[in-house]
Amino acid sequence: MKIVVLDGGTVNPGDISWEPLESLGEVSVYSSTPKEKVVERIGDAKAILCTRTQIQREVFACCPQLRYVGLFATGYNIVDIDAATEHGVIVCNVPGYSTEAVAQHTFALLLEICQHVSDFDRLAHTGCWEEGPQYYSRQPLLELRGKTMGIIGMGEIGYRTAKIAEAFGMQVLGTRRHPDPAMETQQIHFADFTTLLRESDIISIHCPLFPETRHLINRETISQMKDGAILLNTARGPILQEEDVAQALKSGKLSAVGVDVLSVEPPDKENPLLQAPNCIVTPHIAWAPRDTRIRLVEMVAENLQAFMRGKPIHMVNPEAWREKIEG
Repeated sequence: MKIVVLDGGTVNPGDISWEPLESLGEVSVYSSTPKEKVVERIGDAKAILCTRTQIQREVFACCPQLRYVGLFATGYNIVDIDAATEHGVIVCNVPGYSTEAVAQHTFALLLEICQHVSDFDRLAHTGCWEEGPQYYSRQPLLELRGKTMGIIGMGEIGYRTAKIAEAFGMQVLGTRRHPDPAMETQQIHFADFTTLLRESDIISIHCPLFPETRHLINRETISQMKDGAILLNTARGPILQEEDVAQALKSGKLSAVGVDVLSVEPPDKENPLLQAPNCIVTPHIAWAPRDTRIRLVEMVAENLQAFMRGKPIHMVNPEAWREKIEG
């Protein structure tokens, strides 16, 4: 089978092996692929793999031989799923590969906001050691114990984040489409969305990007939050209405924001969050520890191998497979 990796540089800049995939067929790897080159580079391949390259309806129309799209990701908003299904193309994602890494990065953002570690490091390295008290009198340090964290989307990553918060002595309120009582403890509870907004000191977003979650955090929902709340987003950028979040930072309604994702990546230099005060932005790297990426390549290869054996797993459009079998 011919296999094309359209944007391998994102997953593997050269520090891990493609061997799990190379054992399955003839693999062509491109570091990245611009929109106008997608169809050309797919060529006559039956399987493509990608993480950020958009696979839209015209791609399926121009590549009738294509049968499989494998994602180096859990989210699948980069693929036109309806078009894939109409063309009989199976789309598979990789759930759970980055749970620990993303939860860890969520707290990296939060701890930087609370402790200002990089700022104090600069003071120490520039001979300003004694200015520490003056700095933290202007930028107070925040103790997490006893605070309430609201988690929007208590899936695997959200729940792992909740357990870390629990270890810090925090109370946790979570939302989930179908709450699971087994997740609840003395410190972790489910709540409705309005209650979560109203009672949380820190709100962390871990839900998928769907039409109903696009711009979920906007002027109206921010107005329901506590004054001085902290907002974190390691899910998908468009869940935030970025201009509204930036305005809330400028007004002080939000005391700080930490995000690993933006609505457009790479962002335009005019992105409002890049201009806003007290906003930490990292370039979509929460998922990227080396151990995590090795696991990801292995799981993507397992998905493809299962498809080749006629027993696909982790399908996001199983109806395409049912139509193939019934047809």
